[in-house]
Parts: sequence; structure tokens; C-alpha cells
Amino acid sequence: MRNFSVHSDKTRKEMLESIGLSQIEDLFLRIPQEVRTSTLELDKPKSEMEVQRLVKSISYKNHPNYVNFQGGGVYNKFVPAVVGDIARRWEFLTSYTPYQPEISQGSLQIMYEFQTMICRLTGMDISNATVYDGATACAESCLMATRISKKDKVLVSQEVNPEYLEVIKTYLWAGNKDIEIFETLPENTEEYAAVLIQNPNYYGEILDIKPVGCLLIVCVDISSLSVLKPPSEYCADIVVGDIQTLGIPMNFGGPHAGFIACKEKFMRQMPGRLAGKTTDAEGKVAYTLTIQTREQHIKREKATSNICSNQALIGLCANVYLSALGETGFRQTGYLSAKNAHMLAKKLEGKGFKIINKNFYNEFVYEVEDSEKTLKLLKNNNILGGIKFDKTHILVTATEMNTEEEIDRYANVIK
Repeated sequence: MRNFSVHSDKTRKEMLESIGLSQIEDLFLRIPQEVRTSTLELDKPKSEMEVQRLVKSISYKNHPNYVNFQGGGVYNKFVPAVVGDIARRWEFLTSYTPYQPEISQGSLQIMYEFQTMICRLTGMDISNATVYDGATACAESCLMATRISKKDKVLVSQEVNPEYLEVIKTYLWAGNKDIEIFETLPENTEEYAAVLIQNPNYYGEILDIKPVGCLLIVCVDISSLSVLKPPSEYCADIVVGDIQTLGIPMNFGGPHAGFIACKEKFMRQMPGRLAGKTTDAEGKVAYTLTIQTREQHIKREKATSNICSNQALIGLCANVYLSALGETGFRQTGYLSAKNAHMLAKKLEGKGFKIINKNFYNEFVYEVEDSEKTLKLLKNNNILGGIKFDKTHILVTATEMNTEEEIDRYANVIK
């Protein structure tokens, strides 16, 4: 492995001396001894056949037969077989950043079509060609708003996904910006760079959003726009979210991808990159990167973000998914998700459980005597019953993947 070391002994010595250390091991002196691993305790070397057998035996510990009613940001959605079949083709799987447009037309076309689909769904003018995930999309959009407005404070709803909220806090702290979490939106918001609201919110509630006195950032479940009106219709300036519900498997929580869409006048402050469509010298259709404001393309100090990337392969999956379903199929998945969730809510209500939500898409909160005990009971019956919200509340989700029989099972198991 020394052949792959990028630094010489002399360079390493100079680097260590610049921070007052004499050897690489000194970098780890601050790590408490009790949390250090003395040995990895690996088995003796095995042949490939033996390793395959071992890994397969470990995989048998997984329980594949659970009925899934969990959500909270990652959802069990139907993924047509064609999505994986196309995404695994070597032309796409091995492609990376299209620095040379003349030999990257396929990759650039995918980005362009992805951007077009996101714009059609959100109603916004411009979309970037993805960022890491929904959490980073939220955080990047907050920093984007501070650059646009020249203001350093951002208002964020406490009803945003808590994992997203932690990432937003970290980004704003690192960028020397201030964040205020609100329960009730203040009447006067003109002193803030932006207000960030999730719709439907983390509890599944569909909000009635009004214009604010600053930039309005809306985080959406992109699949909900199959049946709900686009954020452009309620004055959103920037729309962000995760695309996991567009044909991306749950993958134990990732990798997924996020997007940022906005009004055209904010395009230059959008992190990431945009692919454009034009014609070449012969009049043929050609694609190129029109905006490249990330550190891999320009000087770092001029980049809109040093912590964003393009999830091109996952964006391709979303393209294939939406193309395979078409407008009618996409609407149908949204309708079925909403129908199944409302069916479950009605059955739980019929058994005496209180449904907290007034209006919801496919996710809601209901009240129980003991949420931990209820979820354990469901799990013992091979049902992943939702997310523990607190001691007496559970966040539950239904998608097009849940059958009426599974919904009946859920309602009949809990007491």
C-alpha cells in the first residue's frame, strides 16, 4: 500500500512539525484509552468461497418478512425492476463528473432531464442536478438564502425532520450564521434571511402556508406532489427535499439524493451544478454544464458550497422511475399511499385510538398508552409499526406497498 501514499516521509515530517507533533501516532493521543481498539480480532485468512459462505450465513440473521409501516424520511416505495436494470449498466455505473461535455453527453442529458422533472413537480424555474440528500439540501438552501438576502439569521420550523434540523444547525454554525427554531411563525419576519418549513411536516400534517416577509424555503416529500399542489403555488422561493421516494430503495438509510429548486433570479447562488441544453456547431442537440459553482470546478473561496456533490446515478434512478410510471402512474402511487394511510387511521380511530393529525398525506401520529410497548407488540407480530415519537405517540406511515390485509393486521394486533 505504500505505493499509493501521496506524501513522502519528508512532507509528512514537515506537516507534523507545523502542528507541533513528532510522529503520526501523536495525532491520536487525545483519544481516551478506554475507547481505543487494541485489536480487530479478525479470523484467519479465508478463500473467496469461504468468505462468501460466511457472509451468507451472517445475512440469514436478517428478518426479511416484516411488514413495514415506518417512515420519518425514508419510505418503503415500489421500485420498478427497470430502474435497477438500467442504473447498473456500465455506461452509467462507471461514469463520474462530466468535465468534458463532448464525451459526456449521456450523463449530461440525464442531469438535464432530472432538473426538468424536478421543476415540473415543484413548479420552480430552476433545479440543480442533485446534492447529497434532503438534509444537506435544507442546510445548503439556508446558506443560499443568507447569500441572497445578505442577512445572517434563518427561521426554521421545529416541525422539520429532526435529523434534517441537526444538519441545518451544523451548517449554519460552521458558516457563522444564526438559527432560530419556531413553534409559531412570528408576524414580522423581515429581519430574517429565510423561513424554512417542511410540508407535509415531520408529523405528516399538510400545512396551509402563507407568504412571509423574507425568502420562503419549503422542504417537501417529492412523491406527495403527485397529489398535492406544487410549492410554487403558495409563494415558495426555494424548494428542497430528498428524492428517495422516486424509485430509490431504502438501502438501510442511504445513499439517497437531494435536490434544490428555486426561482430563476436566484440561480447564481444555488450550490452544485446545472446542465443546460443547446445546439452544437452542426446544429445538433448538445448538453453542457452551464453553472458549475462548486469547489471541484472553480476556486474554493468562490464556490457556493464546498460540501456538495452530484448524486448522478441516483438521479438517473429517479429519471427512470418517473419515465416508467408516467404522469398517470406517479399520481396513482400517491393516491394509493394516501388512501392506505387514511384507511389505517380510520381503523385505528374505530378501535378508540386518537389520531393527532387533521390533514395528512400518507403519514400521521396517533396516541397510545405506551408507545414502546405497542411497537414491541407489533414487532413480535412481524410488523414494523412506526417510529416512537414520545412515550405516548407513534408516527406511522403507509405507502402503495401496504395491502389492505396488512392494514387490518396492524389494527387488529394493537390493543
